[in-house]
Amino acid sequence: MKILRIIARLNVGGPARHVVWLSEGLKADGYETLLVSGVVPPGEDDMSYVAAASGVQPFTLTQMSREISAKDILTVWKLFRLMRRERPEIVHTHTAKAGTVGRLAGIMYRHLSPGARRCRFVHTYHGHVFHSYYGKFKTRLFLAIERFLARFGTDRIIVISNQQRREINEVFRVGRREQFAVIPLGIDLSVYASWRERRPRVRAELKLSDDEVLIGIVGRVTEIKNHRMFLEAAALLKKRIDSHLRFVVIGDGNLRRDLEAQAKSLGLESDVLFPGTRNDAEDFYPALDIVALTSLNEGTPLTLIEAMANARPVVATSVGGVIDLLGAPRSVDEVEEQAPGYQICQRGVSVASGDAEGFAHGLARLIADPALRDELGQNGFEFVTRNYAKERLLSDMAALYRELI
Repeated sequence: MKILRIIARLNVGGPARHVVWLSEGLKADGYETLLVSGVVPPGEDDMSYVAAASGVQPFTLTQMSREISAKDILTVWKLFRLMRRERPEIVHTHTAKAGTVGRLAGIMYRHLSPGARRCRFVHTYHGHVFHSYYGKFKTRLFLAIERFLARFGTDRIIVISNQQRREINEVFRVGRREQFAVIPLGIDLSVYASWRERRPRVRAELKLSDDEVLIGIVGRVTEIKNHRMFLEAAALLKKRIDSHLRFVVIGDGNLRRDLEAQAKSLGLESDVLFPGTRNDAEDFYPALDIVALTSLNEGTPLTLIEAMANARPVVATSVGGVIDLLGAPRSVDEVEEQAPGYQICQRGVSVASGDAEGFAHGLARLIADPALRDELGQNGFEFVTRNYAKERLLSDMAALYRELI
């Protein structure tokens, strides 16, 4: 079976790893995959090394990029020609831009190529751009395009959490309920198996003492991740807690210099580390005492899954699939001394989007309660081990492809 898998670019983030794992991992089920990607623009880190390490050689379309441009017409045409050449049984698009150009090319392919009607078209929403990314006009335009493509160019829509399915289908009215399949992310859990042994080595590298609490945020340094709120919460914490606190921003992007300037203006220049992008992120998680996520919009953030795979407690804004990861809020009887602005959930602490004050309160609660940190970390570890293994992802995807074919 031939799969044509299309993603806009292999930049740092969960989707790049996801498409590589699927391309390489489904060979055992008899699926031959051609991975098609665009070019990573300046200011973003390239993750092509993940594909190379897995023996996946992407077919690069230099005209395909994240932003809308006149080159998109040529991209659609080239994808149409590629479909005619490869004659895939399934075309699977990932992320918004690839989903648009790939499915437009697919509509052409279905109607202009003999025998192409047997081809099935699948699109995965790793997140969505229906709020917090663009202004009202652009957002409405993208919604109209997605509704059109769901109706005329998609056989099956994959979402990575139940919360995401509710948002896209019920709130934003994209697609029909029966088109949707929920297939959570999967990761290679084996790389985190020895996290306990790695912790002292990485903390020694960072010159951290045993009594210092290290709070980290991992991800692209872009507007949607809202790192500014992370630094604001860090500044509030430093005013209230006179203990040994350190913070680390792991990742890079267009806002890095602005964040470094913000940290300095908040008096945090000696408290916040900016090591940039690390290809050995699995080594960094064990060094952290708390993992933070302050995003305005998310699908299912890989950083939280990886944190839980290392038994790290998390504090995160309650957006998108984060809600499914953290689980239900605990009852009042189960929680003592809960301040306004945060909720202790089954597997982490939840804070409203944009609430730096509440985020600082949630972090303070975990800093003061090592037993709670251990409990939440263990709960997250058990949840991820049961539900987010790469083997389960490959099995679910292979089953969906068999059903479609």
